[in-house]
Amino acid sequence: MGALMARKLNFQPRTPIPPQKSSDRSLEIVEQARQVFLKKQFIPHPLLVNGHAQTLAAYLWPRLVGNSRLKTDEERIFEVEPGIKLLARCRWQTARRQSPLIILVHGLEGSAESRYMIGTADKAYDAGFSVVRLNMRNCGNTEHLTPTLYHSGLSNDFRAIVNELIHVDGIRRIFVAGFSMSGNIALKYAGEEGANSPPELKGICAVSPSADLKACAAAINLRSNWLYRQSFMASLRKRIRAKHKVYPAVYDIHGLRKIRTIRDFDERYTSADGGFAGADDYYEKSSALKLIGLIRKPSLIVHAQDDPFVPFDPLSDAGISSNKFVIVLAPRHGGHVGFLSDSVASEDRFWAENRIVEFCKMVNGDSSA
Repeated sequence: MGALMARKLNFQPRTPIPPQKSSDRSLEIVEQARQVFLKKQFIPHPLLVNGHAQTLAAYLWPRLVGNSRLKTDEERIFEVEPGIKLLARCRWQTARRQSPLIILVHGLEGSAESRYMIGTADKAYDAGFSVVRLNMRNCGNTEHLTPTLYHSGLSNDFRAIVNELIHVDGIRRIFVAGFSMSGNIALKYAGEEGANSPPELKGICAVSPSADLKACAAAINLRSNWLYRQSFMASLRKRIRAKHKVYPAVYDIHGLRKIRTIRDFDERYTSADGGFAGADDYYEKSSALKLIGLIRKPSLIVHAQDDPFVPFDPLSDAGISSNKFVIVLAPRHGGHVGFLSDSVASEDRFWAENRIVEFCKMVNGDSSA
């Protein structure tokens, strides 16, 4: 892997900050949201009542996408470290500084153009939010913007972008919503910040977050998850080949075809590029699970109990359930970033996307949250 193999980047969690006395109003808003969501239980589409069906249908279900909006979204480059740049697509409300903003971040091998990203962006914009759809490192055809890879512990990237939006753009109300891999990063970021989170950061949302990376790496190897594993691995191998073309001295592709599992990929590429001792060290230091109890901002986690390859069980940890700042919505069905609902009486079928926007609207209604 060349020079980057020895590179040690500072992506390890900071020493946890002792909890300080919280805002009573923030907790009141979270409790109000919890009560609202109790009345909006997820009811799956009758033809999609298992995790695999929900997961696959989410990628195939027809959507009404606002293509005219996509054409007018601004491109924005965020330099999160010297020489490391991320591409975002931004849709601004007219009153840019006065409007709340949601940063949306995709999952493993997704991009700013992922269907759930566009769907959530449309809903958020219609609700009065400016929206930043962020590509993680290399994603969205941006291999040339950084010599590094993305990984599940890059909370410093989120921190740099939030700080730039605060101090350069003057945004005063910011929400972060991550899906799958980026759900883990969003929760990790919020837990690391703890009681010292910037006041402009108002809330966190995570859909199907991979909060226990070791458990996820094991689950994806189950025989029932063969299709997902093959899809991810084909995409990851393609990504390494693309990086090799741009940075041939850094990325060795010898034996790439023999890498069959996510863990093997993390052992050879992710851990070396990220400065970890190996896959286990990467999983331990990058998982958000142990940090969720330290979150002191209103936060929403949406995770189906039948998610086929991101296990729900770790989220039943007592440190999470005892944190009054965190709402965990855990329907029996929903799959992985699926949540296609039966009812379309007052909203479309994409239940999790609607809960993200509804939660942010409720928290945004209180400026002290």
